[in-house]
Amino acid sequence: MATSISRRTTAAALGLTTALVLAACGNPSPSGTTEVAAASGGTVKINLSPDQNRITTGKVDSIAARVPEEIRRRGTLEIVDSSGSAAPLTFFATDDKTVIGVEPDIAYLVADVLGLKPHLNTVSWENIFVGLDSGKYDVGFSNITVTEERKEKYDFATYREDNLGFEAKKGSGLKITGPEDVAGRTVAVSSGTNQEKLLVEWSKENEQAGREPVDVKYYQNDSDTYLALQSGRIELYLGPNPTTAYHAATTGRTEVVGTYSGAGSALQGLIAATTRKDSGLAAPLADALNHVIENGTYSQVLQRWGLSDEAVTTSAVNPPGLPRTGA
Repeated sequence: MATSISRRTTAAALGLTTALVLAACGNPSPSGTTEVAAASGGTVKINLSPDQNRITTGKVDSIAARVPEEIRRRGTLEIVDSSGSAAPLTFFATDDKTVIGVEPDIAYLVADVLGLKPHLNTVSWENIFVGLDSGKYDVGFSNITVTEERKEKYDFATYREDNLGFEAKKGSGLKITGPEDVAGRTVAVSSGTNQEKLLVEWSKENEQAGREPVDVKYYQNDSDTYLALQSGRIELYLGPNPTTAYHAATTGRTEVVGTYSGAGSALQGLIAATTRKDSGLAAPLADALNHVIENGTYSQVLQRWGLSDEAVTTSAVNPPGLPRTGA
């Protein structure tokens, strides 16, 4: 199955168009659901309960046969995901222990095609890569962006567009469309992420242009970040657009004031299944993803999480990613 990609490359992925437009709905209902409005119109009811009734598909023998022998013999796909709470990407269900979200749903769907039993491991962000490096985990499904630097150590099979969102306190009056809009502002970001890399580069660009640098802040977890945002200790938080939009809508206390491609101004960022370099797994992963794209189960998964606008038409192995600093 082809692993080339048809990407909607954007010359300037800026503005307030979001991949996920959410309608505020407050706390989950007693039935464990919450309702969001997709950008395409209408609403999507999201199941927050541990009983997920995940979308499934059948094994494809020709693709499964291409999985490295060691994994086939084992019979499980060791999937690694971040333990952080990042709805609707990866978060805990209403029982506070079952991991749900679009990331595990896509991972489980791929495991179906490969004829493997999915085993989800939730770890801290940095330990995703430690575990991939050591061979403890086969593949990361954790909103991981393709970057040129990461391609030195990892192989990628893409499955979603990567868009970032600037979140501010509701009524802030801020509008972020480029580096000059964050000059001198206090912005929180997660360490070791591509959004941190972009924010640091914007700060340097501001200094080179004679503007104030960004005052970059780091917090241990999302609750600390949002407490700082509400108290005024920070003015903005830069994170994955699906999570910032979801949080803004479901709390009603914040708003997304700008979006940006995760690969910079000249390239549409892409999220990908991530494996150790030359492990032999990236190509069958891309084939499995292309199969579920073609049979429609992929679009069903994105739709159930309100993320249809982040769909890709084809999965690619190691496409161009976020450029190196100064590249």
